[in-house]
Amino acid sequence: MAGDVVVKRALISVSDKTGVVEFAKELQASFGVEILSTGGTAKALRAGGVKVKDVSEYTGFPEMMDGRVKTLHPKIHGGLLALRGNPKHMEEARKQGIEMIDLVAVNLYPFEATVAKPGVKLEEAVENIDIGGPSMVRSAAKNFESVAIITNPARYGDVLTEMRAKKGAVGSETRKRLAFEAYMHTARYDSAISNYLYNSFKGIVEKFPPFLPMSFIHAEKLRYGENPHQEAALYKSVPPSPEPCMANAVQLQGEKEIGYNNVLDGDSALELLREFNSDGPAAVVVKHNNPCGVALGKSLRDAFVKARATDIEAAFGGVVALNETVGGDTAREVITQLTDVIIAPDYSPDALETFKQRKNMRVMKVGEIKKAERRPKIEFRSVVGGVIAQDKNEELWKEMKVVTKRAPTKEEMEALKFAIKVCKHTKSNAVIYAKPGYTVAIGAGQMKRADSSRLGAMKAIESLKGASVASDAFFPFRDAIDVIAQTGATAIAQPGGSIRDKEVIDACNEKGIAMVFTGVRHFKH
Repeated sequence: MAGDVVVKRALISVSDKTGVVEFAKELQASFGVEILSTGGTAKALRAGGVKVKDVSEYTGFPEMMDGRVKTLHPKIHGGLLALRGNPKHMEEARKQGIEMIDLVAVNLYPFEATVAKPGVKLEEAVENIDIGGPSMVRSAAKNFESVAIITNPARYGDVLTEMRAKKGAVGSETRKRLAFEAYMHTARYDSAISNYLYNSFKGIVEKFPPFLPMSFIHAEKLRYGENPHQEAALYKSVPPSPEPCMANAVQLQGEKEIGYNNVLDGDSALELLREFNSDGPAAVVVKHNNPCGVALGKSLRDAFVKARATDIEAAFGGVVALNETVGGDTAREVITQLTDVIIAPDYSPDALETFKQRKNMRVMKVGEIKKAERRPKIEFRSVVGGVIAQDKNEELWKEMKVVTKRAPTKEEMEALKFAIKVCKHTKSNAVIYAKPGYTVAIGAGQMKRADSSRLGAMKAIESLKGASVASDAFFPFRDAIDVIAQTGATAIAQPGGSIRDKEVIDACNEKGIAMVFTGVRHFKH
């Protein structure tokens, strides 16, 4: 294995020109390095006083086809890939006039930034797929024994520091680290391209392809994982999601960093909040990845007060998500009880000043929620040895088919639809009691549907008389109907499909309860 490599010749061709002129200047002035370059980079270096040899002059071939072909040449890749200790390689290089290239500074066409622009056309995206750059990066990284490859401008200073200490040389360990970074760089780049084309070619390419390219970038270290003895980190998707989400949230206040559980609860809260995008002010309170309360209101404060009232004890130390800019009146209500995290599109100066009274409360800004576009997409979950993928659950109901003698009233139907939206985001087995525009009780996560029905009723603060109930799946027995009837609830929505549907319907008719079948199950594990 080679030790230090003295840099005599460098090839520099970058899209991100941050610090590149200063880097090239010192390479040349302090270490006498010959600089090869292309196009805009060569122009910028010359303007900065750096003596540059154009790659086209070196190879004897001009840049052509609007710059699509410029560095794809044996004199470039031979100079990168030749094994310096292999006499055959070096003799072949001498015969072909190939000079060795000891350092490469390359970063790629800004594909991610291009496709992140609103309304970008496929043609523009394709022109920002770099070919020569990744080829040079891979060649240089493969031959890390003899070549230093820099893909991140932040590394310029580190490399120069080492060269000063080693009389113009870059050490073996540094070259290995740089090679590792280089392959991560190209892997991310290729993943971004394949993901973009996957979304652009829907209907042409497979929904579940044979290979799953996934690319994420480290965003921040989390306070800790599910428990304090577990370390955790947040990674953002590449390219970044355009949606308001926890991955893109900005922490405005709070002395504690955001934690793993906060991210999960916040994600659940935002997903549920989206169900009410067109319904005016809405509030969601989540604890342990289940809603404690959900409500619509005449104002944001009103919505929050009603949501919290569903289970005020469970809401203690929970996550609050609101779908409008938070004003001072809402903020003053929020701080009357311990809240770990609050999430909203934005906050008024009065609200932020009020929140200073709760130093440990994390105040997260996610941007506009109501107007955010939602596109059906695939979601993933890790399991030991792999990931599982499925379509995101974007459906609420196929129908609202009345199956009992009595049909729901208009008010009951409104409450049923509200309850279904909440039920969809509650851990199975889930049974939601609601009145128009707000939850009154939530039963979640039980192995028996009757137990979820009973748990919700036990936790209710407000009377359940006249409430409507949504179940995430069918009732396998009538026992849950008997529990619900005892609460005074008068209408039920469920998917239907049990072999005992008739028994359940008969129980509803016996109790005077209206029931509708929705045709859509909403298990959430």
